[in-house]
Amino acid sequence: MNQMNQILIEGRVVRDCHVKATPKGTRVCTVPIATNRSYKDMNGEFQTEVAFFDVEAWGENFSSRIARMATKGRGLRVVGRLKQERWKTPEGKSLSKVFIVAEHIDFQPAKIEENAEDAKNAAELAAKGVMAESQSDSGENEFLDGDGGEAVF
Repeated sequence: MNQMNQILIEGRVVRDCHVKATPKGTRVCTVPIATNRSYKDMNGEFQTEVAFFDVEAWGENFSSRIARMATKGRGLRVVGRLKQERWKTPEGKSLSKVFIVAEHIDFQPAKIEENAEDAKNAAELAAKGVMAESQSDSGENEFLDGDGGEAVF
């Protein structure tokens, strides 16, 4: 029976990703992310706990897209599964590492994109506001019916 192994995590890219190919030629992109958890300690003071994870994106198209978009500081949401690798050092010491194998990654807008989008929206709203003012300069109240009576809603 298969047990459930699924993770949903949000964080920020710690540094630009690393792309490599396996011996069989499959591409994999590794993205290191950090995620924060804030909590109140026993003294009532807020503390922040930071955890770091490696996220792997496998496949030609997926790894290429992630490599292009996963820049340092960019926020992302990852849906995937946990995987553990185990190995022994030449001295015989057993080591292991747990990482996330991504199945889906959503990117939060980059700050530059956010600012550009905000500026574009503000310009559009300003243009609409100017149009609305020029259309309502006729002196008529657009919320009153044609007889100057009650407001129409």
